[in-house]
Amino acid sequence: MTAATVDFTALAGKGANPANRPSTSDIPWNKQKTSPLKIVGTVIGYLGMLCLTIFMVLPFVWMFLAAVKPNNEVFMVPFKWLPSVWHWENYINIWTDSNMLTWLGNTVFFAFCVTFLQVFTGSFAAYGFSKIKFPGRNVLFLIYIATMAVPWQAYMIPQYKILSSIHLTDTRWSIILLQAFGAFGVFMMKQFYDTIPEELSEAARLDGLSEWGIYRRIVLPLSGPSIAALGIITFTNTWNDYMGPLMYLRSPSLQTIQLGLKTFISQNSANYAMVMTGSVMSVLPILIVFLIGQKQFVEGIATSGMKG
Repeated sequence: MTAATVDFTALAGKGANPANRPSTSDIPWNKQKTSPLKIVGTVIGYLGMLCLTIFMVLPFVWMFLAAVKPNNEVFMVPFKWLPSVWHWENYINIWTDSNMLTWLGNTVFFAFCVTFLQVFTGSFAAYGFSKIKFPGRNVLFLIYIATMAVPWQAYMIPQYKILSSIHLTDTRWSIILLQAFGAFGVFMMKQFYDTIPEELSEAARLDGLSEWGIYRRIVLPLSGPSIAALGIITFTNTWNDYMGPLMYLRSPSLQTIQLGLKTFISQNSANYAMVMTGSVMSVLPILIVFLIGQKQFVEGIATSGMKG
């Protein structure tokens, strides 16, 4: 028996009296000092993240403040952060001076429809690739995932010709069908489904559940964080999409917030404050969605095997 063992045994057996019991500070391995180099590295790391955060947030702060400034103070030299007069009425005027209600309504409609369809089709296809064994499964999955390497600009003209030939251009169906399916969602959800023990699916099959039943009753309830992460990513991409609506939507009644703002800027190019107000209105819904789902978003990315 070593001396270290004897000392520890003696300390541990000093009796039932709490005053005689050793504190955690008496244990030698709790007295390790933090290296000064580690402390310096931690401080530098936090300072770097703080500077990066400020760098990312400042443009949004400027945009919000510019939206309530008098028009002649937006690009004033020398620069002023705070307005001399706060014009909160700009957030009311933007609704009367533009078709903001129509733009937001169309964008919300497209974002919700595309998000629902992509989450459903992506998760369902991912279940098939992850939990159902069939010949050529891995090859088919690799071919499908390889389509992510092909930029949309390479096939957007053939895609437009196909939708135009069936008379779906300048309709809501063009945007919905354009983005309802995506290889990224399948890849992301499959990464999570691969972490679910196969024994759960096998036990469900022995109990007589169909593949749809296993997907709906077992796999889907376990994949909440990943579905939330995929939903937020898809919602954000659909909300910010400009090229798709620009190609397929011609009627003013179908314009999204991105097309509407482009039209508004061309008509009010000198009214910088109102342009910034419209920009704030376009960013605010995305910010709210992310703040509500940020916990699920982080958990979904972490459990999908997509960490950096």
